Amino acid sequence: MMKPKKIMKMMRKWRVEALKSSDNKRNGSGTYKGHFVVYAIDKIRFVMPLHYLNNVVFLELLRISEDEFGSPRDGPITLPCDSTLMNYLVSVFERGFSHDFEKALLASVVGDGCSCVH
Repeated sequence: MMKPKKIMKMMRKWRVEALKSSDNKRNGSGTYKGHFVVYAIDKIRFVMPLHYLNNVVFLELLRISEDEFGSPRDGPITLPCDSTLMNYLVSVFERGFSHDFEKALLASVVGDGCSCVH
């Protein structure tokens, strides 16, 4: 588990990157203000609302992505999960979940349950 200070630093960095892609109501990449684009490992595009940057599970996915693929400079953010898992996570994020479920989900993402490429 990451320390809160590192999480806050990473969250600020990702928020800046996400805000760059949502400066206009609709920008050239086809996203709307308040959203940013990420890709699953199988190249499927997801348009995510900025409030996902407050989700511990999503932040962990970003951290793993940064560890595996490095920080994106001019390219897209690629998460270390396939589109099937991303669709599931989006549905869970939208429905909300208990603290216990969040811990279990985080443990599965941190472990090898994330459909990561190794």
